[in-house]
Amino acid sequence: MTTENTHSNPFVLKATCKASSGIVAAVTTFLSERGCYISELSQYDDQDTGRFFMRAVCHIESGDHALSDIQGQFQEVAEQFEMEWSLHSATTPTKVLLMVSKFDHCLDDLLYRLRKGELNMEVTAIVSNHLDLRPMAEREGIRFIYLPVTKENKREQELALLDVIRETGTELVVLARYMQILSDSLCKELTGRAINIHHSFLPGFKGAKPYHQAHERGVKLIGATAHYVTSDLDEGPIIEQSVQPVDHTYGPDALVAVGRDTETVALARAVKLHVEQRVFLDGNKTVIFK
Repeated sequence: MTTENTHSNPFVLKATCKASSGIVAAVTTFLSERGCYISELSQYDDQDTGRFFMRAVCHIESGDHALSDIQGQFQEVAEQFEMEWSLHSATTPTKVLLMVSKFDHCLDDLLYRLRKGELNMEVTAIVSNHLDLRPMAEREGIRFIYLPVTKENKREQELALLDVIRETGTELVVLARYMQILSDSLCKELTGRAINIHHSFLPGFKGAKPYHQAHERGVKLIGATAHYVTSDLDEGPIIEQSVQPVDHTYGPDALVAVGRDTETVALARAVKLHVEQRVFLDGNKTVIFK
């Protein structure tokens, strides 16, 4: 039996600050004094930026300290090192909103993993600019919101989306093959809490039918990249990538099928890493403690 199963009240502490001495000692001493057992501790110094990153999985095993008490009291340690930090209950599901268009493979895979208990998340709603996947949402008993997008109503529909995010308390937005470009203002609003998936041929094979373009060029690897959404299209901080070898025998349809597999794998892994509080933004990069 693992440690996480034998201790109560598990939580995850994430912190980042300018690298200096005494950080680990201050954090671990603080936790120990409040009856917290540290079952997992990861840390990293980015030599390029001089930033320090830490993730600790803890369990309250003694004393009368509540999670809210620890959260309030940790501010003193955080101020000492000018930390950006957060504390999350490890058992509380992350509230996730899924966005789709017509392709169903990423949505279907995420919902399957959710049913199997692989993803600690609660789907607040499925939002789409098409009606094609409404039956899938209704079959799962998940709220489906139809927000068709045109050039004329794009801003209005993005404001409606933000209303849904706020109303449902959504913490993460997942673009599970949502085929609309988000505006710069919406990307900024969702910084660090929106994940997109795309085929890794970009920017080499832009536009329609990238797998057909890849076939014409005789590619030897099919790939997919899951990343945080930014105003720079498909260039946000990378969370997870998946690749699979192919050869000259793969026609366009076979490449599309392989592409579906790589997209579902990369997106599911990225969502899992995020909801487990394993990802830190580090400029246009990520630090991930697996």
